[in-house]
Amino acid sequence: MSQKREFEEAKGGASEDKRRRFKSVVQEVMRLQTVKHFLEPVLEPLIRKVVKEEVELALGKHLAGIKWICEKETHPLESRNLQLKFLNNLSLPVFTSARIEGDEGQAIRLGLIDSSTGQIVSSSPASSAKLEIFVVEGDFDSDSDWTTEDIRNNIVREREGKKPLLNGNVFAVLNDGIGVMDEISFTDNSSWTRSRKFRLGVRMVDQFDFVKIREAITESFVVRDHRGELYKKHHPPSLFDEVWRLEKIGKDGAFHKRLNCSNINTVKDFLTHFHLNTSKLRQVLGTGMSSKMWEITLDHARSCVLDSSVHVYQAPGFQKKTAVVFNVVAQVLGLLVDFQYIPAEKLSEIEKALILSLSLYIFDLVSLLYSIYSQVYINFLIVSDFRLKPR
Repeated sequence: MSQKREFEEAKGGASEDKRRRFKSVVQEVMRLQTVKHFLEPVLEPLIRKVVKEEVELALGKHLAGIKWICEKETHPLESRNLQLKFLNNLSLPVFTSARIEGDEGQAIRLGLIDSSTGQIVSSSPASSAKLEIFVVEGDFDSDSDWTTEDIRNNIVREREGKKPLLNGNVFAVLNDGIGVMDEISFTDNSSWTRSRKFRLGVRMVDQFDFVKIREAITESFVVRDHRGELYKKHHPPSLFDEVWRLEKIGKDGAFHKRLNCSNINTVKDFLTHFHLNTSKLRQVLGTGMSSKMWEITLDHARSCVLDSSVHVYQAPGFQKKTAVVFNVVAQVLGLLVDFQYIPAEKLSEIEKALILSLSLYIFDLVSLLYSIYSQVYINFLIVSDFRLKPR
């Protein structure tokens, strides 16, 4: 009996163990199903989002690398050294409160230059950058291998209690590698600095990766107070400038007074007398004007721009079909013979002699050029933009 009981108890214990294991398996399956049911809608979007962000980040880095390579190939100048450069010279002298100009009254032009080729950079991102104009000490060694720090240490600031040294628009913008410095002037002279001179400098405001841009520096120059502008020589002079505007002729000086006494008041008067009777003009100026001074004055006077007026002069006693052709300052251009124009350089010896014989009459034009043509025996015509056809 005891053995049978023991067997049944052992059999019942085994069955109990199976039931517990089955129950455990069923509970595990139900737990997993529950986790999957509830967490899958939450985890899947999170996982997808993280994967998407990582892929986009990696792809962005890859595309950025490709873009940099393409830009480097498209704009190879970006990897080179560039420099700013003044494309024209300053018009001297410079006065306070007066617009700083370039040669022949033009605006100061700046260029972005490729140091290796000397060509203007027109397609680089730097070719449309913003520039800043500043003042540098006149004794700064612009020929040395200077650095940006060297320039920074030599920038000139305004004196205490004074206005900023530069007035106007101290910023410019490049357009296809070229900029214009316009409407800018000095508010103070340069006499108080250690060198008594200034230089103008230009530097980039914008910065660019992989690009080094060297600043531009002008030659040194003196800045005078605007009171001196009253005595400034004009380059080039105007025909109607007072004669003391010419080089070597000082306002109210000896030469100026001598010329006024001879009714030579303007640059036009000076040139007219020069072409009609050079020796007499030299006598008016006197021995105080040396040959070197004379050449300087004459070169300055000749640099003025003449208008297009053409004058035809016929003296009494000569054939009606023969006349001398000259410009507004009585410089002989040629002869008009039988309505055919002969340029001065093609005149024969006989024709040159004819002009020489007419010179005594032509000298009378000094007064006629500025008055009504009232002399009885002179036929004097002014023809604007008259086109002469050589024979």
